[in-house]
Amino acid sequence: MKQVLEVKNLHVDIPLAAGVLHAVRDVSFSVERAQTFSLVGESGCGKSLTALAIMNLLPKRALRSAEALNFEGRDLSQARERKMSQIRGNKMSMIFQEPMTSLNPCYTIGNQLEEAVLRHKKVTRREARDRAVFLLDKVGITAAESRLKQYPHQLSGGLRQRMMIAMALMCGPSLIIADEPTTALDVTIQAQILALLASLQREFDTGLILITHDLGIVARVADRVAVMYCGQVVETGGITELFENPLHPYTQGLLRCIPIPGQTKSGEHLGSIPGLVPTPIGELTGCTFRNRCRYAFEDCAKQEIGLREISPGRTYRCLLSPEVCTQNAYTGTSS
Repeated sequence: MKQVLEVKNLHVDIPLAAGVLHAVRDVSFSVERAQTFSLVGESGCGKSLTALAIMNLLPKRALRSAEALNFEGRDLSQARERKMSQIRGNKMSMIFQEPMTSLNPCYTIGNQLEEAVLRHKKVTRREARDRAVFLLDKVGITAAESRLKQYPHQLSGGLRQRMMIAMALMCGPSLIIADEPTTALDVTIQAQILALLASLQREFDTGLILITHDLGIVARVADRVAVMYCGQVVETGGITELFENPLHPYTQGLLRCIPIPGQTKSGEHLGSIPGLVPTPIGELTGCTFRNRCRYAFEDCAKQEIGLREISPGRTYRCLLSPEVCTQNAYTGTSS
């Protein structure tokens, strides 16, 4: 498959009165066409800021640096704002976390759908309107043409999310970033939105970065996954190998928190991860998960721990060997 995006050693730092907030540190991954790549982790781990850094939509005082930030052969890390404005909404689109706050309440659905294609493509207003109706129908919104005159507050949460998906597809992008696209939706609508994203991605041959904290969603729709903790990627791999053989203690802890159909008994206690996420402000040394890890030892605090590659695309950030990590995952024994 053709690679759409390559991110290598991405950092995002935000100067604060208390010190520098290291929001994203040494994040690397790649996305191919028609592939779903998922960034997963708890709230505050840097998932959304990673996406905003790729789109160059960070807060003004945030400082972005990267060894490589290549999108379809173009280096986005050196691109000026004028160039980025030609890419955003055109070749690269984003579905934001909460559509009600992302949509402009003063403009109709039609105005907001047609804006991007009129800006980026040489089309007439009629052609833009036809494209909007076509995509609203594609995402399952009935009476699509009449919806163009409505305002965001007149749509339900599920319809607003479908409209956001249609908006992201207006210019036929190579990459879509979906930031928690099922937040605040009920379970039935969540399933419909995920199935819709998957079918549209295959139809339009689009790369998808799915940001979520829900491992159940990841298991259903992702091809590859990167687990983030405290601003860093701690493990990457294909969806099957990561779920069947998690290597990093944080990934193992997350999976212990999920009930397994047919194995977890009614009333049985699920796993948990003790402790709190450390502050990413100031100097950070060693493994940031060590204070919550039952396998931590003295060296975990002394040295910088990089990603260890055990096979193409399969990495983890830990001093323990893959054999010991695998043993810990299934027996609960320490090294």
